[in-house]
Amino acid sequence: MSATQASTDRSTAAGKVLQILSTFDREHQSQTLSEIAQRTGLALSTAHRVVQELAGWGALERADDGSWHVGLRLWEIASGCPRTQILRDVALPFMQDLYEATHENIQLAVREGTELVFVERIAGHRSVELLTMVGSRFPIGATGMGRVLLAHAPLDIQEAVLDAPLRAWTAHTLTDPKALRAQLDRIRREQLIVSDRQLSESTVAVAAPVRIGRTGPVSAALGIVIAARSASRARGLREPLLRAASGISDELGRRTRTTA
Repeated sequence: MSATQASTDRSTAAGKVLQILSTFDREHQSQTLSEIAQRTGLALSTAHRVVQELAGWGALERADDGSWHVGLRLWEIASGCPRTQILRDVALPFMQDLYEATHENIQLAVREGTELVFVERIAGHRSVELLTMVGSRFPIGATGMGRVLLAHAPLDIQEAVLDAPLRAWTAHTLTDPKALRAQLDRIRREQLIVSDRQLSESTVAVAAPVRIGRTGPVSAALGIVIAARSASRARGLREPLLRAASGISDELGRRTRTTA
């Protein structure tokens, strides 16, 4: 059970709703009622009642096999999140141009605490398969895009990540705090990272920060993910990536000034 689930007060009606919704994630996109009850610790009868109420509202939907998954109504509400809506609207044309230039996976992510959340992605049918997807979360130190965000995060966030054990996702994952500090320094200097098989043995990522304005605070990270067997292409992807990140940053700055 996640920290979010563990901290939810199950004694309230809202707490039970949040407990159930929080059981759905990338590894548990579809669940039976028994699985939901087991993961939340709720009585089966209570889980059944809350699930039925959520289904009636459209937050959950039932599949033909009787399992439950997140409903369209919940997605509609989440898609209006103001923190990401403007970012996605601004970034998508630049991401589309970047995809047309590279025909590789193009991803956009933001930081939430010590995690990053992927908020947009463009991929072709020949792009390398990824572990990540829109809406998925990963520890901020696990990916190239996450390390871009970590490099520009508040000091307390950086220290929280560097002081905690770093998971080795692959044999290449950087887990030494001293080496990671040095890498974060390079990211701040170069405004870019080439992440070699840090999250998956089959992928290499090139990532850069997206700011609010050319010199404003970092709002997101933009990345290109390619197959590890094509790692030699990474150097040639730096310039188009930086141009796209700069274009998004400029437009975000313009939008901010317009609405201020």
